[in-house]
Amino acid sequence: MDNTQETEAPFRFKLLPVIATVILGLGLPYAAAYAAEAASKLWGLPSIHGPTLPWLYSQHAFQLVFALVAIFILKRFIRRNYGLRLPKGKTYIGAAIFWGAFFGVLMTVIDYAPQLLSHKVPDPGFAMTKGNVAGWLFFEGVYVGPTEEIPFRSLLVTFLAATMPGKLHIGRFNMNWAGIIVAVIFALAHATNFLTEAWPLALGQQLYAFALGVFYAYWLEKSGSIVASIIGHNVSDFSEYLLLFLWIWLA
Repeated sequence: MDNTQETEAPFRFKLLPVIATVILGLGLPYAAAYAAEAASKLWGLPSIHGPTLPWLYSQHAFQLVFALVAIFILKRFIRRNYGLRLPKGKTYIGAAIFWGAFFGVLMTVIDYAPQLLSHKVPDPGFAMTKGNVAGWLFFEGVYVGPTEEIPFRSLLVTFLAATMPGKLHIGRFNMNWAGIIVAVIFALAHATNFLTEAWPLALGQQLYAFALGVFYAYWLEKSGSIVASIIGHNVSDFSEYLLLFLWIWLA
């Protein structure tokens, strides 16, 4: 049965499905991190732990694989399409591109507010070689979308919407509460920013992560496909990194 064809039920908060969703949402990235580290040791490679390109590519690959395995298992008990198909009807791809670009600019302003205010060129944290620039643009513009949206939206939103149905209605706007709750989890997955950033900056990052999570879940729900969510995620992250690199080059 498709997500878009579900009979609407009144929302009732259920603790166990939320706990299971939180465990999956916060556990998948950590499990993938441990798997990436174990794989590097198994293959005799040096440790790649840390926010480097090899680490991120490896960790996200395991995150996607684990999510697909979880979806395969859950399909036996919760029969949904999990968004793993092309959209039928309205695609929301145009909205994904527009809002992705909008949030890309907004994220740049929030993330680099201190540098903008002090008129300083930001330090990307790596050498501006062609390999690094191409690697980061490909990661943010192509790779990050499916490796984060399938775990967080296809898996978590579909699971929670099935086990704790009910919609939020505000005027003509309506969407599953599941998408909003997972957006909170998605934002909390980035809460470690409070340990490394000034709190106004970290709070701004939490707010835009939550807003993006709501958009991604809405597009999944209304189109029945994860395609728009992946595109919106890729466009927003790619836009921020492209603006960052242009800023550095033009300075």
